Amino acid sequence: MSIVFRLPYFEVMVVRLRCKEDQPELVMRQTAATKLPLVFFWCILISISCNNNKKDIVENSISTDYCSDALNYTGTPNVAKDRSSLAFSDQGAWFAYGLPSEPSCYGGFSGPFLMTQENGVWISEALSQLELTATNTGQLIDWNNFKVSQTSHAGHLEQVFINEQLNIVQTLVYSSSHSVLITTQMTNISDKTIELVPRWKGAVFLKGLQFKRQKDAVAITSDKSEADGIVQVFNDKVNSVITTDTTYSIELENFELKQGEEKQLVLTHSFILPEYNKEEEQLHIAEIAKAPHKLLERRKAEKQMQLEKLYNKLDTTWSDEVYKNLIAKSTLTLQNNWRISSGQLKYGGLFPSYHYSWFHGFWAWDSWKHSVALAHYDIPLAVEQIKSMYHYQTEEGFIPDCIFRDTAAEKHNYRNTKPPLSGWSVWKVYEQSQDIDFLRELYPQIIRQHNWWYAYRDHDKDGICEYGSTDGSLIAAKWESGMDNAVRFDSTTILKNTKTSYSLDQESVDLNSYLFAEKNILHKMANALGKKEEAAVFSEQAEMLKNSIQDQFFDPVSGWFYDTPLDGEGFIQVMGCEGWIPLWAEAASKEQAEAVKINMMNPKYFNTSMPFQTLSDEHPEFNPDGGYWRGPNWLDQSYFGIIGLHNYGYHHEAYEASRKLMHNGEGVLKKGLPIRENYHPISGVGLEAKNFSWSAAHYILLLLNE
Repeated sequence: MSIVFRLPYFEVMVVRLRCKEDQPELVMRQTAATKLPLVFFWCILISISCNNNKKDIVENSISTDYCSDALNYTGTPNVAKDRSSLAFSDQGAWFAYGLPSEPSCYGGFSGPFLMTQENGVWISEALSQLELTATNTGQLIDWNNFKVSQTSHAGHLEQVFINEQLNIVQTLVYSSSHSVLITTQMTNISDKTIELVPRWKGAVFLKGLQFKRQKDAVAITSDKSEADGIVQVFNDKVNSVITTDTTYSIELENFELKQGEEKQLVLTHSFILPEYNKEEEQLHIAEIAKAPHKLLERRKAEKQMQLEKLYNKLDTTWSDEVYKNLIAKSTLTLQNNWRISSGQLKYGGLFPSYHYSWFHGFWAWDSWKHSVALAHYDIPLAVEQIKSMYHYQTEEGFIPDCIFRDTAAEKHNYRNTKPPLSGWSVWKVYEQSQDIDFLRELYPQIIRQHNWWYAYRDHDKDGICEYGSTDGSLIAAKWESGMDNAVRFDSTTILKNTKTSYSLDQESVDLNSYLFAEKNILHKMANALGKKEEAAVFSEQAEMLKNSIQDQFFDPVSGWFYDTPLDGEGFIQVMGCEGWIPLWAEAASKEQAEAVKINMMNPKYFNTSMPFQTLSDEHPEFNPDGGYWRGPNWLDQSYFGIIGLHNYGYHHEAYEASRKLMHNGEGVLKKGLPIRENYHPISGVGLEAKNFSWSAAHYILLLLNE
């Protein structure tokens, strides 16, 4: 049951109490501004208890920070390209931080990890480390003598240092996309007065970076990046600033703390890209620094609101706390990969993984998948992610495979595109936003992209398309499928269509199923926009393509959908994940779906520990260890398979597979460990890149059953 209270001095509180098998579950939601006394909650809970164990209910009512330590950012980099630890970022910033693992770096935060140069490098062990000198002895306070606890949250990092004299709490929170605010709150917990001299110091170990004094601040320049950095203090008098090319120190005025007294230091780091206004950012952080606690509370409320949006949409099957933890980890994974527009990236979006050096850009089908998940809690970012790719659409309708901020470092890839999932992405965002102007803007672009496939990737003009490339290379044509080294392409060759378009000599069932789904989506879009005649055309085209998919690609003997040669005769009998895409697209007949389902649920084929992997376990080329698309489990393909089962009423099987994907993947449900690019289907070991966006996005979608 739900009870909603509306009080004149509170915003909104919702209490929802579920009773299931005498195990009540309590969910409470409050806005940040709401501060009800605990006794008020006790009264409510006692009055609405659905069993006699009121004590247990009250204990469970305490709000849980699901994002607390969802990912482990602990680590001190020892070289610029160290990838041994994760990094925390927020607000789309191009720089990130960690929690130091080495006592020699306590008093500061690891990093930053700068993503504006060399595809991500750490510029320092700890750019700003606090030194405290006792004035009565002249000795430095030794961080080794403190008990240390470190905690990560969705919106900030926190460290607590305690010894017999001081309780020091240090927090790092992003005030904007360009700046972080580091506050150090010191409390005298001894019975004696303490007088201290605070000093910030730092050093860089990356060549090409240089410190330079800028009044009472320290500027950071790089010979490989246009992002200008600055370290500065607020609210305290600066006694001295000393810099060399690779080191700096900022000494502040000494202060005195009597027993129980507190002192707060405020420091900021900014890294501003050239297209943004330095003066405006300076005004912003100066204002924020006046009341740092307000920024922290705002971030906490913002993150909680995002999570609540998702918690309220959870499929009832996944309402337990362990799945809320997974939601938190997944959103945090996406947050760490979020980048604001810069350079050639004209809109914001998500990297596939900041942690892997070659994933510092936006990819087409990654973008479509990211947006579908983002739409459930951050519609503006979902829209930007879509527009970031459509910005580069050609007049013919082609969308490049991937784009990058700095094309001097890495070129956009125009050799191939990616499977047509943008219509699905736009429609899913529209379902959440109901923004008809967004739909009206993207509709003609989606049509142009959809028609491009038939103009440039249908070699024999039979209405069935092929993957291909723009440069005639076989490797780019395989990339276009998204399944770079899939076994089904091992014997294929390349055919020339026009001067700048080439096709593989096989017609792919997944590609044409995606196109079928897009025709149905364009039918819905046209109706929503009042374009009834266009809607009728798309509906007619979809029906024709559906018949072709059922007739050409399905093998009734083995009960699977396969790619075929160009003439449509026979099958390329590699049982791979493309075989269930017709179920996701709802292009299969009920009888065909039943046959595919039986194969999907067969432990010899796809019902492995991490089910619905890219290639049947029985295929001789099955190679999960380093096989990339020749056996590992990719969450996007598993998701398509699960939604396909739901589409045809196989809900039990779909939930069973979803549960295995969550419980059997290495570290998926465990706090601290990252979500991986793909997983070993037998052992569940995480493979390839860490902090992978589309894996996180599809975990969100599985939990929402969307």
